[in-house]
Amino acid sequence: MERVFKYAPRVAIFLAGIAAGALAGPRREHAGMDRGATDELKRSLAGLEKRLEAQESSSAARFAQVETRLEEHAARLAEVPSTAQIVAAMEQLLSKTMSSLDERLTGQAHSIEVLKTTVSQTDSLLERVLESLDSLQAYTDPAELAQDTLLKRHAM
Repeated sequence: MERVFKYAPRVAIFLAGIAAGALAGPRREHAGMDRGATDELKRSLAGLEKRLEAQESSSAARFAQVETRLEEHAARLAEVPSTAQIVAAMEQLLSKTMSSLDERLTGQAHSIEVLKTTVSQTDSLLERVLESLDSLQAYTDPAELAQDTLLKRHAM
């Protein structure tokens, strides 16, 4: 592609020179140029023009392809979310995650407090039961149990 742009001005200058020569040709014919050389120059000029037109059409086709690709890429870029949109979505997701985590931690802290209270109440109740058992054993002496008439009746 760069070669076309590099050589296009040179070819245009060359063609302009040939055209100027062709216009000045009738004067030179009279000055002693033969008709065959002039015809050969005209054919050469026509061939160069055809090649230049072919290169121009080829370049135009390539430019059309590049433009089409550029339009496709521009459409794709338009669909891609911006950095600000991505950051906002990430912040929203992080906020939801953090609030969910906070709720779960609060629930677990509450459960731990309830468990502590339950254990404390169980310990207190167990202490009272043990104290009651100790006090019952202190009131009942094993010697008194042997004299108890109710126990004797069952033994018979």
